[in-house]
Amino acid sequence: MTPNTDDILINNVETVTEQTSRTYYLDIEKNIIYNFCDGLEAMKQTIYCILNTERFDHLIYSWNYGIELKHLIGESTTFVIPELERVIKEALLQDTRIIDVNNFDFTVKQNEVLVTFTVITTLGNIEMERVVSI
Repeated sequence: MTPNTDDILINNVETVTEQTSRTYYLDIEKNIIYNFCDGLEAMKQTIYCILNTERFDHLIYSWNYGIELKHLIGESTTFVIPELERVIKEALLQDTRIIDVNNFDFTVKQNEVLVTFTVITTLGNIEMERVVSI
């Protein structure tokens, strides 16, 4: 005699709802946290935090969180530019609210690369920039 398992999957299904993006507001220039933000401003903050957290360096974060930039130090710009585009996309596309990252533009000044790009999210498009020392 085999047990009846027809309804096990139906009864144990959990529906996942996407969480709100409401979070504390980080004022980067003043280095303080206050009030709350939501929507596009919260997404800007999320992108900023992802791009300023080195992946695999902090036990508090998942290995899917952050960006890998350490391996770019000391490399030539012919290696850094395409690699920078790859690691930025890889880091940001881990967030399910981010659909695509495109329109990359690179400016090289001595030992720094300024990269500007567009992040396409479910909440709208965001123009971002990041300076990377090489």
